[in-house]
Amino acid sequence: MPLNLSGKNFLTLLDFTPEQINYLLDLSRDFKNMKRAGTPHRYLEGKNIVLLFEKTSTRTRCAFEVGAMDLGMGVTYLDPGSSQMGKKESIEDTARVLGRMYDGIEYRGFEQSVVEDLAANAGVPVWNGLTAQFHPTQALADILTMREEFGDDLRGRKLAFFGQVGNTASSLLVICAKLGIDFVQVGPQADVPGNRTYRPELWKACQELAAVSGATLTMTDDIDEGIQGVDAVYTDVWVGMGQSADLWCDRIALLEPYRVTEEVMAKANPGAIFMHCLPSFHDTNTTIGAEIAEQFGVTEMEVEDAVFESEQSRVFQEAENRMHTIKAVMYATLR
Repeated sequence: MPLNLSGKNFLTLLDFTPEQINYLLDLSRDFKNMKRAGTPHRYLEGKNIVLLFEKTSTRTRCAFEVGAMDLGMGVTYLDPGSSQMGKKESIEDTARVLGRMYDGIEYRGFEQSVVEDLAANAGVPVWNGLTAQFHPTQALADILTMREEFGDDLRGRKLAFFGQVGNTASSLLVICAKLGIDFVQVGPQADVPGNRTYRPELWKACQELAAVSGATLTMTDDIDEGIQGVDAVYTDVWVGMGQSADLWCDRIALLEPYRVTEEVMAKANPGAIFMHCLPSFHDTNTTIGAEIAEQFGVTEMEVEDAVFESEQSRVFQEAENRMHTIKAVMYATLR
């Protein structure tokens, strides 16, 4: 039976019950099947949405635009230079203006407080396309990818996140705790200089959720310990968009031991998959990748190219699934 999420904001998965998350995942699967079958699903004809991007993106923009158009909606894209939000106009005033013109607002940018302020003032659903704290549409796409591999009931499956904590890892922690998926953070621990770890209040909240769902949550700096029994190995870039390039030297030294290699993947469960939210520095075929190789002699960063291009890799399946999960979120909150 469909759940009523009409009018609900999508800011963090902490705001959604396991039943609601599974409903969105079921809906995502249905939309994916319709898209591949060529079945029209313009269920939101006549509605309009606006995309507010303070951080540029390939997958997020394309996923929202194509998803919205598939649903029959009009789309306005505002890049970092096309809006006065936060410069000549407050976030609150921007939200009140856009909420009178649009049926939904997507925000991709920096602090979680910005998307929360938009939601508090817009009067229409607001969706988090990425903040420094959370990346909920990515986590939905990741779990949809795991469902396609291992079945809809993922309780007892294990996901290991290699590297440093960021917005994607935090959202994966939340969704795993909600759905009964064992979660392991494999990387430097909190007492290592320059390291970021989970906010204590978030870890505590997820432990409480895990106690209900049956999930286990673990942090370790031991790769052999962390990889045991793992079904999905996940990693992310070492320096994120908008962070200072000065961080590369320290981050490489800190995180190079946690690169996902063929040796690491061989220690996971048979049939384990590799996942990444993209973009990835798995070779030197990017400007930044080439610069890092020249400066530090590192040609593969968070993941070996052999793993990224392997049969175990599901990175482009995840990228496609962003569109289907985003479409489900928009439909469920605007229907």
